[in-house]
Amino acid sequence: MSTVDATAPKTRRNTELVLLIVAVAIVLVAYANVGLAIDNALPVDLVTLGGGFAVVAFAFHLVLRWKAPYADPVLLPIVTLLNGLGLVMVHRIDLSPGGPNAAPKQLMWTAVGVIAAVALLFVVPDHRRLRRYTFSFGLAGFVLLLTPLLPLIGKNINGSRVWIGFGGFSFQPSEIAKILITIFFASYLVQTRDALSLVGRRMLGLPLPRARDMGPIMIAWLASLGVLVFESDLGTSLLFFGLFVGMLYVATERRSWIIIGLGLFLAGSYLAYLLFAHFQERVSLWLDPFQPGLSDQIAKGLMGMAAGGMFGTGLGQGHPELTYFANSDFIIPSFGEELGLVGLFAILMLYGLIVERGLRAGIASRDGFGKLLATGLAFSMALQVFVVVGGVTRVIPLTGLTTPFLSAGGSSLLANWVIVALLLRISDQARRPSEPERPERLSTDDTQVVKTR
Repeated sequence: MSTVDATAPKTRRNTELVLLIVAVAIVLVAYANVGLAIDNALPVDLVTLGGGFAVVAFAFHLVLRWKAPYADPVLLPIVTLLNGLGLVMVHRIDLSPGGPNAAPKQLMWTAVGVIAAVALLFVVPDHRRLRRYTFSFGLAGFVLLLTPLLPLIGKNINGSRVWIGFGGFSFQPSEIAKILITIFFASYLVQTRDALSLVGRRMLGLPLPRARDMGPIMIAWLASLGVLVFESDLGTSLLFFGLFVGMLYVATERRSWIIIGLGLFLAGSYLAYLLFAHFQERVSLWLDPFQPGLSDQIAKGLMGMAAGGMFGTGLGQGHPELTYFANSDFIIPSFGEELGLVGLFAILMLYGLIVERGLRAGIASRDGFGKLLATGLAFSMALQVFVVVGGVTRVIPLTGLTTPFLSAGGSSLLANWVIVALLLRISDQARRPSEPERPERLSTDDTQVVKTR
């Protein structure tokens, strides 16, 4: 007679379904509210655009029931809500006088991102298989970082050479490179963390690593400087170096790596400030965004958030279109103006929950590679949000990174859905019940007594 293990974890897919219904409902209500505020009528594409978004979200839920039944039940609803709110704000800016028609394209890229996430769940039934291609992923990631430097396909947009283009199609390869290099970092650090944890000399009571072990962090630092110098991309440079230092600290638990990383970052930033005019302009805008003769982008974003106050002007009742790139780089000030400080904090809490669930998946993972990979992916999300929000609020200089799931842009949306799929796969493996060990098969042959002298 078979028995059921009462301690086996529940799949909690029904919990995910309820949360997903709430998330989709919030998005549809917000979408309808924009139409009522601007046109005094429900949007004519509420059924097509809103319905298409709902179909994509629930289709992914059905795939999780089949391919990853033990995956984290909170991740998909949170990401769906963020993606939907981003779609609503992009549509709201489309309705402004002279606004772009970016919402249908954003919905299309949402579908492409979900398809890529579903494909990953099918192709990667176990995240540990990714370790077989450690150096292939690393090489592919660095090649993608260098691709925008090619003369025929590389594009310089808004002062940064981080795009590749084919005809009317453009793509940002660093978004995909971020994932591949995170996989490479996780696998590499699992193999070398014992050596990197060894202590060499001490300085001011702080144990320092051996000189021979400084190679990896110096290579990461030089690569980040290369991105900053040749592609003029401060955001990607900061993201990759910060990601490596953070994962290095998690792998070795040595605070000295954090001190060394901060020192190298400050030295590289000072060197870039001395050598490059575009970096000097970023710092000048950071120190005084209202000075004449420079871009007023940050100033307009700050004034928009100030106009929103505590509770915002309401969806469709502000003027976020007055800020350049209001639906991409400066979508956070757009939300701050129309949803206020309370709404902006709610959005940041959603990002915090994504990071928390990612770290939880890493802690629960049964293998070192899964722990580091989930931690790296969650940390990359946290670092990117900090850099974006810090840039538009003058905590740090503006970098040009996009806000995950909110900003208009296909490459960022695609990459972030793939990150979510990896976190779902790792959490599924972590929560999945262990298969019981099969007892050894005993021989049924007749035994023979042997006498020994």
